Amino acid sequence: MEAIYLLIPIALLLVVVGIWVFFWAVKSDQFDDLEGPAHSILFDDDPIKPATKAATKTNDSSKDTDA
Repeated sequence: MEAIYLLIPIALLLVVVGIWVFFWAVKSDQFDDLEGPAHSILFDDDPIKPATKAATKTNDSSKDTDA
């Protein structure tokens, strides 16, 4: 029974801290744009690099017809 005298104030303190963190997050605009970061992962910020010579080189062995 003595443990409840300790657990109730600790629980109330955790509730107060949780409410304070929630209001801090709302005040600092943490919930301002919920969809932007999810959509930004789909778009590539880096420009497309030009293909290298090795990647664009065609297969010249098909042109060799010595027969």
